[in-house]
Amino acid sequence: MIGWLKFLAPLALLISASAWGLELHYAPRENLARIDCGLIDDSVDSVDMEAYVLSDQSVIAALIAAADRGVVIRLYLDKGQFSRHDPARGGLIEELLGYPNVFARVKGRGVLMHLKAYVVDRRVLRTGSGNFSRPGLADQDNDLVIFDDAEAIANFEANFDAIFARGTNVEAMGTKVAGGRR
Repeated sequence: MIGWLKFLAPLALLISASAWGLELHYAPRENLARIDCGLIDDSVDSVDMEAYVLSDQSVIAALIAAADRGVVIRLYLDKGQFSRHDPARGGLIEELLGYPNVFARVKGRGVLMHLKAYVVDRRVLRTGSGNFSRPGLADQDNDLVIFDDAEAIANFEANFDAIFARGTNVEAMGTKVAGGRR
């Protein structure tokens, strides 16, 4: 009997989560980058992202495709990690930051900006422990949680607006970016 309970517990959690408008995903069993790319690919109006690390090429490519469709993208990044993945080195992150509808800020001082979350079109919230890096989304033991709860999304957006407003514009850090001047 105990063996069956071990099998049914995750199923009960998933059913319960679905009833509450939640989706739960786990790496490395699942490639979380595919889920992130799918959510970003569905964006029409906006993506507001808090990213401790933003280095996964497929996630950046999905953000570029969204920016190319006219989606407004706001990024709030950790200063230390941003400098390690500096757009001055070129590549996809520099291309993303070059779009006029992409706005980036970094946490200028203090402790880490350690969040890993975003909202798409003010209708779906993604959060979890996995950084937006290949190891964080595919190799490490991490989770990804998707909510469609209006109150949770409103709370995220209120927090995002507050921290985005206090961040340092990427251009003010001496990084040359063609767009994203808001």
